[in-house]
Amino acid sequence: MGKSTHFIGQPILGQLLNFLKKEKIIKISRENGGERYVKKFNAWCHLTIMLYAVIMRFDSLREITSATMMECRKLGHLGIKDLPRRSTLADANARRPEKVFGKIYSSLYYHYKDKLSSDSRSRNTPRWFRNIKIIDSTTVTLFSNLIFKGVGRNPKTGKKKGGIKVHTTIHANEGVPCDVQFTSAATHDHFLLSPEKLTKGDVLAMDRAYIDYQKFEELTRKGVTYVTKMKSNLTYKTLSSVWHMDTGGLMVWREELVEFRKKVKDGEDIVHKARIITYVNMKNPKKPKLTRLLTNDLETAYEEIVATYDARWEIESLFKQLKQNFPLRYFYGESANAIKIQIWVTLIANLLLMLLQKSTTRSWSFSGLATMVRIMLMYYIDVHGFLEHPEKDWEEALEKALEAPPESEQN
Repeated sequence: MGKSTHFIGQPILGQLLNFLKKEKIIKISRENGGERYVKKFNAWCHLTIMLYAVIMRFDSLREITSATMMECRKLGHLGIKDLPRRSTLADANARRPEKVFGKIYSSLYYHYKDKLSSDSRSRNTPRWFRNIKIIDSTTVTLFSNLIFKGVGRNPKTGKKKGGIKVHTTIHANEGVPCDVQFTSAATHDHFLLSPEKLTKGDVLAMDRAYIDYQKFEELTRKGVTYVTKMKSNLTYKTLSSVWHMDTGGLMVWREELVEFRKKVKDGEDIVHKARIITYVNMKNPKKPKLTRLLTNDLETAYEEIVATYDARWEIESLFKQLKQNFPLRYFYGESANAIKIQIWVTLIANLLLMLLQKSTTRSWSFSGLATMVRIMLMYYIDVHGFLEHPEKDWEEALEKALEAPPESEQN
């Protein structure tokens, strides 16, 4: 039997690693203390093994080391000459600083940033949409409450589980994190709302957990626009109110100019002027509901404000994508450093698959693409050729079968 028409001399894992540069990975690790006292298991080997484990969804160090033993020849082609023992991998996860993998992710993101935002759909989106930054957080449940404190009260029965909160910022037209920070699950979300990291002209879409009058006023003075959802218990002074009705006399939307005041000890009170937009949300025509948005943009049309807030669901889609395709249920170490490394590698794997998806003209869902990559990760198949035309082998075999002359009958 002949070889597949998609055959290539490098496994799919190696083709994904081509997005990275080994020399740059080693350099980043050396600059951040990741190569200190290291003899063989350098950052490149560490990243390769961890990517292999995360994409394959391995549950333990034992599974990782057993699988790498079976794939030793293929991993050797990727530059891994000495397979790590469980103790070696455990020590590396505990000792190599997690910031090494954070720097690797940032380097990869900024190198391919333009490719991530070059989707053909961006031509049909208004320019203001490309300036939208979305912030939110997701919590990863942990096995213990000792490393990262969980949220809520202690249960009456059993032990309280801990949690690590992944604070994330994304651009609306990219779909991958551009900034990530970790805290315990007990840390409030507004930790990520940092006016000093934003520049004039940025548009910020966020949930109501980030409401902070002082920071909102800083954003306004800096020329940054924010759009968030109103809390029902906010107190404010209404300066003006305008109702917009349809021809039938029903409200389409309402606009209020309001003033918030916050008393500050040993300082001047904070006064923040904002705009509240109330509209009928018809996403579910059977159950329309009133939605109230808060923004410091006092001039833009309400349709654009609503569209800005709706863009916030891009980050919810990202969290869903991560949790469906890279479920962080089992960890390869019990230290804070090991947990963060595994999350960073998960983000790197997600980014690599996003780049693969962007480089393919054929339409693939992310879950479908991730499944195919997982199944064939160590196959010597040209992943780009296969994703563009997965039926090619079958079509060529069928064509040869149809062209073959019938066998002569023997009397």
